[in-house]
This record gives sequence, structure tokens and C-alpha cells, in this order.
Amino acid sequence: MTQDNRKPLDKPEANGWHWQTNILHTDTQLPAGFSAMPVPVARASTVVFPDLAAMRSLDWKNDSQWRYGLHATPTSMELMRRLAALEGGKHCLLFPSGLSAISNVYFGLIKSGDDVLIPDNAYGPNRDHGDWLAQAWGITVRYYDPMIGDGIGALIQPNTKLIWLEAPGSVTMEVPDIPAIARVARERGVLTAIDNTYSAGLAFRPFDHGVDISVQALTKYQSGGSDILMGGVVTIDDDIHHRLKQARMRLGVGVSADDCSLVLRSLGNLQLRFEAHDRSAMTLATWLGTRHEIAAVLHPAFEDCPGYQHFRRDFTGAGGLFSVVFDERYSQAQIDAFIEGLRLFKIGFSWGGAHSLALPYRVPSMRTATPWPHKGGLVRFYVGLEDVRDLQADIEASLKAHLGG
Repeated sequence: MTQDNRKPLDKPEANGWHWQTNILHTDTQLPAGFSAMPVPVARASTVVFPDLAAMRSLDWKNDSQWRYGLHATPTSMELMRRLAALEGGKHCLLFPSGLSAISNVYFGLIKSGDDVLIPDNAYGPNRDHGDWLAQAWGITVRYYDPMIGDGIGALIQPNTKLIWLEAPGSVTMEVPDIPAIARVARERGVLTAIDNTYSAGLAFRPFDHGVDISVQALTKYQSGGSDILMGGVVTIDDDIHHRLKQARMRLGVGVSADDCSLVLRSLGNLQLRFEAHDRSAMTLATWLGTRHEIAAVLHPAFEDCPGYQHFRRDFTGAGGLFSVVFDERYSQAQIDAFIEGLRLFKIGFSWGGAHSLALPYRVPSMRTATPWPHKGGLVRFYVGLEDVRDLQADIEASLKAHLGG
């Protein structure tokens, strides 16, 4: 039999507990008088209640009650409060990604037998999600011309429960008449949800134009660092918020306090970054419009972009995203070589960070409701925070090397 040479625990401290117990049971609070600009990071799964009465009195509809870290902590609640205020909303919910936020809108509002309308220029994963629900969950999904305006009324059926909007389209850049669509939908008792990622909540305020739900991929401008995955859903109606919140609870999704703190840190310079992206993108888009290799520049602030009049009426800025259509004499292989020849524009999904991106898209295969009028290949540019002169020189060098420009 071996001898146990372990030392006994130290003597109890003044409160009667040993040090191991005391390092676990501390009453940590910010001392009176301490104040700092950063929002404290509150990491928690378990939330401790003062007594059983407090626990039993919980109401999941009450956003001011702490229940469980999955639902909210002081850090995530502060981010939700600021995001709601940014868009002029009342409530906000956070999700692990932009697509997760879109998914929650479906699961919170749509059931078997319902009908959903999606614009033909919608974010690809939203289309995929709708198609999946149609195949597996017994809903119907129909795609509509994004420029339909108040003509949307002719498509609304008795079982139509949700109309998606996207402004502008994330690849093809058409800007719909959002107030007209929202007005008709509201008259017919149909909810509207917009993917408002393009504007970062800064350049377009959906609730001022009659929209019910605003969805954003906070992965993009709000993060600004290409290192956070997060989505947000903002609403003004209590009932809609409760339906979406209940779906979020049932799905068991959440976000980390650390990720929330990084987005909170970036919100202070969001406006400055968005405006810088906007200026550089306008400069590059204008220059590309003079190039013989380019058949069309698809930028919402350009008069020949479909829906320009809506953009000028409803938006205050454009940010860093736009597309170009190459002359049809260039093959897809040549366009691909041009993209791969860029040094500063990287190849990758998502956008909103400091680094510029370029991606090709085969638009005709992405549309089912409206014909695509262009014959040449499309490239979407995201303009980051590099010096715009270097970005222009990068494009010009690759055009010359691979398209003979």
C-alpha cells in the first residue's frame, strides 16, 4: 500500500472557506467610480439568479431579464441595442452568420403551406434556402422581377406570408422601389424583410420606407476586419420580434461575447470606413466606365443602373461594392485570367473588410424570373481601403496583361 504524501488543504480563510473555494466564489463587480469607453466583455453560459423566485418569474419575452448566456449577456445586449438604434428599429437579435439570420426569418414566420416571394437578384444562399424549404418543408417559393414595384400586388396569393427585398441586388445591383413594394405588401397583410447588408444600415433606413424586418450580415462592414461571422435581425414590431426570438430560442443559436466586443469596437468608425469605401469605389467605377474592355458598369449611383432613381431618392451612399460587365468578345477564361492576375484584389467571398476583392459570376444561371440583358461576363468588385491609385494601377496592369488593354 503506497503512502499518500499529498499535503492537506491550507487552513480556511477568514470567511471559513479554503482558497480553492474562494477563487471560484467571488463577488466580482466593477468598483464604484470606474468607467471606461470599451464595453466590458461578459462571457457566460450559466446566469446566476439571486433566488428561486427570480428564476421562476422569468418571461422569455422580456429582453431586460438575464436568463442564459445563449440568449443574451450584457455585451451582446449592448451590441443589439446599438444596432437597433443604427437602423431606427426597436429590437435586435444576433446570429452566428448573415445566412443564419435569414434562416431564422423563415423558421420564425413561415410554415408548411405558406408562400414566399424572393427577388430574382437575391443573395444566392437566400435563394438556396428558399429552394430547400420548398423541396423539404412544403412551402412554395416564387421569384419576381426586382423592378416590379407596386406590380407585386399581382403576385400576392392568399397564402403569401413573406416578401423578401434586396437593395441593391448583391451582384447585379438593381435597386427596387422598396416603398412601393412595402406599401402594397402592408395593404395585403404580407410581411416584408430586406437584406440591408449593402447599406450597412447607414445609407438606407428600411423602417422609414415601410419595411417590417431588416437583416444584415454583420460579418461585413460592422466587423470590418474579415475575421468575424455574425448576423443581425432588426424589427420595430413587438409581435414580429417575439416570433423571431422564439424561433431563435428553439434553434439554439447564439454568438460569443468576444465576437460581440470586436463588432462593438468597430462600430465607432463604421461611418468613416463606409464613406472611404464609397469614395474609392466611385473613383474606380467611373474610370472603368471609360475602358474599352468594359461594356457596362453596374453601380447604383450611376444613371444607367436599373433603379437609379430609387437609389437617388432613398439612399445616402453606396459603399464599396459594384459590378462590371466585360465586352462579349472576351471569353470567361480570359476574364478568369484577368482576376487571377490582380495582385491587390483578392479572390474570396464576403466583403466589408479593409482588403479589396474580385469575383466572377455567371449571372444567367442565377436568374429564373427575369432575363439578363448582358452577354459579356460579369465581375463584382469590392473596393477596400487601399490607396485607390494602387487599385487602379492593379486593374490596369491585369487588363493589359490578359485582355490586351
